[in-house]
Amino acid sequence: MIKPILGLTLAALLYTAAAANETGEKDAKVTLVYEHALPNVPGKSIKGILVEYGPGGFSPGHRHPTSAFIYATVLEGAIRSQVNDGPVKVYKAGENFSEMPGDRHGVSANASKTKPAKLLAVFVVDSSQKELTFPLKK
Repeated sequence: MIKPILGLTLAALLYTAAAANETGEKDAKVTLVYEHALPNVPGKSIKGILVEYGPGGFSPGHRHPTSAFIYATVLEGAIRSQVNDGPVKVYKAGENFSEMPGDRHGVSANASKTKPAKLLAVFVVDSSQKELTFPLKK
């Protein structure tokens, strides 16, 4: 049952990604591409977030809601990422990583200065949670 839904979601995401304009800005462009309540987990939803980085683009250090489990897949290009105090890693198209509830995302950036990069972040989060990103306090 879930595979057809994910297939349709991925097709819609790829269409959205292909139609999106490259921003060319340093800040990442973040778009909610789907949101569904989980029928077998009351109070939880799955939310798909497309993050598009122009060449040299990045997201400032941030954290996510403490109810959020995140599974991220690089769709295009390469992404530099650091979760908590772990090493900074580069993930290429087709590779993925996860973030546990309460994790800090200190580095989230395009690894290239000349090519765009795209990431799909899938959140399992409290349905009532509207904000998905909070800046890190200095």
